[in-house]
Amino acid sequence: MGEYSISELNKVVRGPKRATYDTSTIHEILDDAFLCHVGYVYKGQAIVIPTAYGRIEDKIYIHGSLKNRMMLGLLETGEASLSVTHLDGLVLARSAFHHSANYRSVNVFGVVKKVEDPKEKMDALACILNHMIPGHWDNVRQPNKKEFNATLVLEISIETASAKVRVEGVVDEPGDYNSSIWAGVVPIKQVAYDAVSDKDLQSDIDVPKAVLDYVKANNK
Repeated sequence: MGEYSISELNKVVRGPKRATYDTSTIHEILDDAFLCHVGYVYKGQAIVIPTAYGRIEDKIYIHGSLKNRMMLGLLETGEASLSVTHLDGLVLARSAFHHSANYRSVNVFGVVKKVEDPKEKMDALACILNHMIPGHWDNVRQPNKKEFNATLVLEISIETASAKVRVEGVVDEPGDYNSSIWAGVVPIKQVAYDAVSDKDLQSDIDVPKAVLDYVKANNK
């Protein structure tokens, strides 16, 4: 699929050997997460907020209320920056200086547009929900007119992006390798447990297959 162009905005300066601008890699990291962090400015103050998102090709969708100050701030500026990070391991070196982490991270820079078309807006909402649990949109009540009209959906077209990935072990000073200090990596993974049905659920309602499939795929 190619690469995103490198500019002053997305160029990885610190640790460039871990940088990648490969489109497929960046999309994969985005698709492996559900929450992103969005930066915006409110009354001269920089703020970062976590929010749910979904991706369709080079478009990222987020949603919120009509009065959400982050959403309104993004619309006002017309541009957005968001980041996603997966923590994959703690790298525990012999020295305090060389402690690190294994991770996959992405920074995205894009142009913001309000989604006006009703079908596109509903498709975007489905995309966000299915990004949480694939296929779960078909198991839920669709938004009614009041809910739909009270929801603001923004499309962020990815103009450029970069990823930074560390997948390696301990890197220590040569003189420390013969020391008696333990070093190694503690792998970290987000795990899903069995779904817990709502206490007010009718007794004859089973957990949907999409939820069971998600748990099965993410419980180890």
